[in-house]
Amino acid sequence: MLPDIRTILYATDLSENAVNAFRYAILLAKKTGAEVHILHVVEKLSNDAVITLQSYVLDAQERERILHERVDKAKKVLQQRLDQFWKQSDEDDRAVQKQIASVNVCESYPVEEILKQANRLSCDLIVMGTHEKGFVRTFLGSVAKNVLNDSRIPTFIVPLPEE
Repeated sequence: MLPDIRTILYATDLSENAVNAFRYAILLAKKTGAEVHILHVVEKLSNDAVITLQSYVLDAQERERILHERVDKAKKVLQQRLDQFWKQSDEDDRAVQKQIASVNVCESYPVEEILKQANRLSCDLIVMGTHEKGFVRTFLGSVAKNVLNDSRIPTFIVPLPEE
């Protein structure tokens, strides 16, 4: 017998396929009654990018503003996409909104943060999509692949749709 699914972590990269993966997370939540935690991780800047900011943006306050702006922009995009999703959903799907336990956007390393949050929230399932990189449609994105490889929590990977 399979274990109950009570807590789902939906990790989104805000790509085109993200809404497809979210549909699966919502379907699973509807079928199981699970709560859903939504997570988007803004990739940390590389050391080179940080050094460039320090070299060319002299004001520390301005550097901090630029760094926070990345997270704020991602929060806005995520909220807009969620609003759009719920607006286009039928009444049955909109009822699942009550099962959304948290929406979190942070700056970190995506694979590490997804696994950390899944463990911290005692998730029973991670749901995420793949996205296209160049001409390669048949391979998982590196984040999805690494989460799948490193996770001890069942992970549901939603492939790109046919079209």
